Amino acid sequence: MYDLTYKKAKSCDAARELLAAADDGKLLAGGMTLVPTLKQRLAAPDMLVDLDGVDDFKTIMLCDNNLQIGAMATHAAVADSELVHTHLPGVAALAGQIGDPHVRNRGTVGGSVANNDPAACYPAALLATNARIHTDQQIFAAKDFFVGMFETALDTNEIITAIHIPIDQKCAYVKCPNPASRYALAGVCVARRHDGNVQVAVTGAGQDGVFRADEIEAVLAENFAPDALDAMSIDPDLLLSDMHANAEFRAHLVVQMAKQAVAKLQD
Repeated sequence: MYDLTYKKAKSCDAARELLAAADDGKLLAGGMTLVPTLKQRLAAPDMLVDLDGVDDFKTIMLCDNNLQIGAMATHAAVADSELVHTHLPGVAALAGQIGDPHVRNRGTVGGSVANNDPAACYPAALLATNARIHTDQQIFAAKDFFVGMFETALDTNEIITAIHIPIDQKCAYVKCPNPASRYALAGVCVARRHDGNVQVAVTGAGQDGVFRADEIEAVLAENFAPDALDAMSIDPDLLLSDMHANAEFRAHLVVQMAKQAVAKLQD
């Protein structure tokens, strides 16, 4: 065992002060990644700062023309939110596909986004929808936030407070889940703004994590229909190959998941 201090913050300011006082403090959101990491001795912080007591971080509300989802909103809360279902039902559906009921009731939006697991679902949705990540220090566009596998643009001790997703669009997310973990072997989010602009983001398949699928976007901009992608192919050299699926299979999945997402948006 090693010495570890646990603190539960009641506000963002309190969390910031606790982190500043620690030699190597870590924020605890849902703990879906951090707790297993601690159990495996892959991290040994001297302090855990639990954000579960920051009620402001759990709010889901409309803010101007955006859906604001607090960083500590659980996946289950997003999946069940009437506001999310009304304005961005694709995001509610995405949240309902994550893990199992235990994971959905403990895991949080902010924790998932901050960890940026290459097979996580939220990064694809945020990248496709031009979401913004709000922290206690600044605001990031999603395209600037996700910088690599398990890497983000967050500074040390920077705290995600909320996610803002524009509601002038529709989006759909489809993934092929690993049957054990429910992480995406490949997941695709297609977002179509009311002005017709189309953006597509892929998770689970990229060598460097989540990415925009420019070639698919170009085809759908000309013809927004599933069969428009019939002749589409993705270069497998750009994709991840591991024990769960090789790059060629993931290339096939990306196209098929994109076609299914487009079909959902046409329903």
